[in-house]
Amino acid sequence: MNVPFAIPNYLFAELSVGQSATDTRVFSARDMELMSALSGVPAVRQSWNSLVFAFMAGERFPGPGSIPLALELTAMKPLTIGAKLSIKSTVREKRPPDVVVLEIMAHNCDSGELVFSGVATVRTPADKLCLSCSDLPEVRIHEHLRHRELIGRCKGLKPASTAVVHPCDPASLKAAVEAARAGLISPVLVGPEAKVRGVAAAQGLDISAWPLVCVPHSHAAAAQAVGMARRGEVEVLMKGSLHTDELMHEIVAPETGLATGRRISHVYLFDVAAYPRPLMITDAAINISPDLDAKRDICQNAIDLAHALGIARPKVAILSAVETVTGKLRSTLDAAALCKMADRGQIVGGELDGPLAFDNAVSIEAARTKDIASPVAGQADILLVPDLEAGNMLAKQLTFFDGADGAGIVLGARLPIILTSRADPPRTRLASAALALLMLRAKFPN
Repeated sequence: MNVPFAIPNYLFAELSVGQSATDTRVFSARDMELMSALSGVPAVRQSWNSLVFAFMAGERFPGPGSIPLALELTAMKPLTIGAKLSIKSTVREKRPPDVVVLEIMAHNCDSGELVFSGVATVRTPADKLCLSCSDLPEVRIHEHLRHRELIGRCKGLKPASTAVVHPCDPASLKAAVEAARAGLISPVLVGPEAKVRGVAAAQGLDISAWPLVCVPHSHAAAAQAVGMARRGEVEVLMKGSLHTDELMHEIVAPETGLATGRRISHVYLFDVAAYPRPLMITDAAINISPDLDAKRDICQNAIDLAHALGIARPKVAILSAVETVTGKLRSTLDAAALCKMADRGQIVGGELDGPLAFDNAVSIEAARTKDIASPVAGQADILLVPDLEAGNMLAKQLTFFDGADGAGIVLGARLPIILTSRADPPRTRLASAALALLMLRAKFPN
């Protein structure tokens, strides 16, 4: 929850019947994770109204050192992430030597509706305290449960036959082995045999169950894997230790590649602790400075992936630096045009809005502050960035500042392409493979 700069408490003798305190706060996804961890109750079974009070009693009134003993609450409205609440506690009864009964009323600050009310019995603090924020440890709890759930959704699906292109370093070969063990892929290793087997021996990896197609170097590995895909011998490609541009050069080759009528693009699927839903960012890896037509395809690719993940009508925020259309910023003109293209059926299956600045795309509160009325603002599923530089920086900021997990996949080709980084942890590599399998089976169930 939001912690004030100084947190005093109230002893039994300092409280009187009728005395009250009011706290205003916005309920966030991070609150949900923290309360779930502290209570031991999974998020799906949490009584959030009860836990909101428990936090308020400890932080605000009676404050640090108080112990909730009993709670009877009646919920009038569901508590949703992003809701701004005004919670008032009033002393209704004092029971010596150290117990007070509080009346609790919580209203939605925007609608004025009563969210919950009730009565709480609390043991007041034994000692006088006034804590500052520096006295409190930072608590960060995030287990990337969304990506675990994503991997779990693949249980029972037939693994994707996958050409692993040039798996000649420990990270890429381990990624293939881990994905195979998880039942996500059935790998065909494509690379110099001596190098692949040497890495396997050095890492103690058993690759004897899988075919190994021997080629002399990374360029040949990319060409061979793409040829296998064209012939229908594999369903998915997985990048190994070669450079991304080496692999993409073969994929987009006009005569021998895997291009379709749609622009090829990359989508990150992020598990962000502070955001209440999975968050896609596109394109942060393939298209450097896409024009309007390319952005149309980039947008449609991401929407199609959202559909494969079960999001019936994903909300697409088209990002820029500002929320108004201006000829001085091409990204705002593109955003406006993309929205109109969606109106005309040139982009289908999603709800588009833009231009939107990043804060208004992901924060309901920020959107309200700027009087932005939009079904997308503050609750975007997909962030369509103006260019690769913006997308790459945004993705890395989420990874390194927030500890977010970003699974990656390339779409728009004849088949899904798993694009991972050597720096990715095993969970992220598995989530990327899961994305490819879910996308593949959504299109080709068998």
